[in-house]
Amino acid sequence: MNKVAVYCGSSDGASDAYKAGARALGRELAERGVALVYGGACVGIMGAVADAVLEAGGQAIGIMPAFLQNREIAHRGLSELVVVETMHERKAKMAEQADGFIALPGGPGTLEEFFEIFTWAQLGLHRKPFGLLNVNGYYDPLVELLRHMAKERFMQEQYLSAMIVEEDPARLLDRFSAYTPPAVKTY
Repeated sequence: MNKVAVYCGSSDGASDAYKAGARALGRELAERGVALVYGGACVGIMGAVADAVLEAGGQAIGIMPAFLQNREIAHRGLSELVVVETMHERKAKMAEQADGFIALPGGPGTLEEFFEIFTWAQLGLHRKPFGLLNVNGYYDPLVELLRHMAKERFMQEQYLSAMIVEEDPARLLDRFSAYTPPAVKTY
């Protein structure tokens, strides 16, 4: 695995644990020689994960729409900043570059990006590992909702188990290395 896309919030969140989790993931990526591909901002959890990667000697690649760069939130110290026109282009470019996908705590945008990747896995559009870094139990309610979806047969069980959920970045990345993609969704 050469590059991992990380989806996460542009704010710090209510707990210092979120920023600490982002920094721990950033250090772990750098130590493993895995480049970070992310939204390119210097603020919030996004900035924390990128700063940690860079401080540990790793590579951080930001992909940001021009309208956000113009708001002066682009991280100025990245290994590379790719400026695109739209959010759709950003997501496509991140998916194209990444060998796996992780969601750190974040809001609706983080979930939207992660669920697109989740859906693409179900449809067989990619066979890459994807998961949640469940910092401070942040994603516990979401995991419970997904279990409910499977129980109510709005999602096949194999896709629930295809999503990797861990509280520790090293364990999450270890499981990424051993990932076996699910079969393509059937009806």
